[in-house]
Parts: sequence; structure tokens; C-alpha cells
Amino acid sequence: MALPCLRLWSGAAVHYWEPIRERYGLNLTVVNPKVDPTFAFMTVDHDGKIRMDCSSKWAMQGLVGLQKDFDIAFANDPDADRHGIVTPSEGLMDPNRYLAAAIHFLHTRRRGWPLSAAVGKTVVSSAMIDGVVQSIGRRLAEVPVGFKWFAGGLFRGAYCFGGEESAGASFLRKDATVWTTDKDGLILGLLAAEITARTGIDPEQYVRHLAAILGQTCYTRVDAEASPEQRRALQTATPESVTARELAGDPIVARLTRDPENGASIGGLKVVTEFGWFAARPSGTESLIKIYAESFRSREHLQAILKEAQDLLARISGTIPS
Repeated sequence: MALPCLRLWSGAAVHYWEPIRERYGLNLTVVNPKVDPTFAFMTVDHDGKIRMDCSSKWAMQGLVGLQKDFDIAFANDPDADRHGIVTPSEGLMDPNRYLAAAIHFLHTRRRGWPLSAAVGKTVVSSAMIDGVVQSIGRRLAEVPVGFKWFAGGLFRGAYCFGGEESAGASFLRKDATVWTTDKDGLILGLLAAEITARTGIDPEQYVRHLAAILGQTCYTRVDAEASPEQRRALQTATPESVTARELAGDPIVARLTRDPENGASIGGLKVVTEFGWFAARPSGTESLIKIYAESFRSREHLQAILKEAQDLLARISGTIPS
């Protein structure tokens, strides 16, 4: 197996990488080996604030600018539980696309995982994952946002993989025993290197091959400022709160406020058609409502879903800015 040339942007997690490099003989470079508690080495996020968000293309510009210099590059946040994967072919990968590639690749390489073990994803993650899981013959477990919903399944071996669209994931050991019940950004970064070394293509190229077979989707997430009253109204919405019969021209087939796996509250709302969906939930840390949308048709169809989602949310919880 040819070892790829790696570059890492690890924040407070830099001390992990030297022993990993020595143990496995990796061709690895750590960017910013000294930890700066002010994170002044970061480029600012979309709103001008410094965030250690390794899934943000704005915050990750320092590493994205080096994408052509290395076979694979990746970053972790300060507590190393999230990952950001930078490839020569794409730059920063969309977390959903990387999860789809990771799930498919692991299925081909982890022969010790029983087929009874499900793949877990959150209700706001891409349906591309659904297609991958169906193609490999596993059960999909769809749960609310929050890694705690994967913990028990990973511990028991009932889940072989758990991942969320905010770039957090973990998976079982090769022998199907538990590795960790929390998300682990380090192993997802190393998995990107394994994919590159074993297949000869980077993870973005890998997922493009999958999309050519399983179908392409268009996914987005937008954050909208919202008052406490608006957030509470959304959090307490019921399926009956959605009176519309169609979304972007297609009949609505499901209105969800509870997840399919446990019947637990998703803390918001998800509306589904045959050709797309949207979900909305209040942020747990900021004065925002997060709106997720996906089309199985086109970018234009995605924008139509998003526009109608915002109109629908305005009727439920008050005006939501676009």
C-alpha cells in the first residue's frame, strides 16, 4: 500500500500526531505545531468570527489553500471529535459526501462486521447515505441530532457506524467491538488517508463514482436568526402544524417531528416528498434556526424547496429571514 502524503491542521489536538506518525510510519506534516490559545492562525468564519469549525469552508481556508500540495489533508477541532477532509480534487469536502464515501469503503474492508449491524445517521443528514446503506445491504438507523443517539448502538455492536452532517462520526473496530461511543475526528482523518492509499483516488473522487451509480443529490444548510419565541414555536411544532399538501410541486409524503428509529423528538420538523425534503431545528448554542434541505433532482429544485420551507416556517413560528 503506497502511503499518501498527509497534511494536518489540528488545533489543540496536535500532540496526538507525532506518536501516530512514528507508530505507523506515515508521511505526515502537522501545520501549526504550536498551539495558539487565541486561534489567531484561523481564517474567520462566514460572519467574521473565529470558530474552530473544521466543516466550514471559510474557517478552513488556511488548509484549503494547500490542497494541491498533499495527497490528503485534514483538520480536527480542539477536542478532536470532528473532522474536515481536504482533497486535491475538491478542496474541503461536504461532510455528508465524506460520510457516504466512508461508509461504502468501510463496508468493503471491514469483513468482521456482522450484516446485522446498522449504519446510523441523523435525520438532517443527506439521503445519499440512505442510498449507500441500501446498496451495501445494511439497515439504516435514522436518529435525532446529537451523537448520544449512536452511543448505545456502538457500545453493543448494534451499529457499525454512526455519523452526523456536522462532521462527527465513529465506527467499530475491525473485529466489530466498540472503539468509542463518542465521535472521533482522528480516525475519520486517518480513514481518508486509508481510502486514498488503498484506492488510488481521494475520498471526493470516490464519492463521485458512487454518485454516478446511485444518483446525485443537492444538499444545503442555511442558518437564520430567530427569536426565543420563534425557536420555541418550532421546537413544539407537530405534524399537524404543516397544512401544505405539496413541497416544490411534489406531494408531501411525510411530516416528522419524531425520528424513525426510536420515536424520539427531533427537536424540530422534517417534511419529505419523493424527490426531496427539508428539516428545521433550533440551534442549541446560538440564536438561530438551522434549515436543512436536499433535492434529488437539481440545484434549482433545491432552491425551490428551501424557499417554500422558509415560507412554511414563517407560518409556524413567525417570520424567518431568508
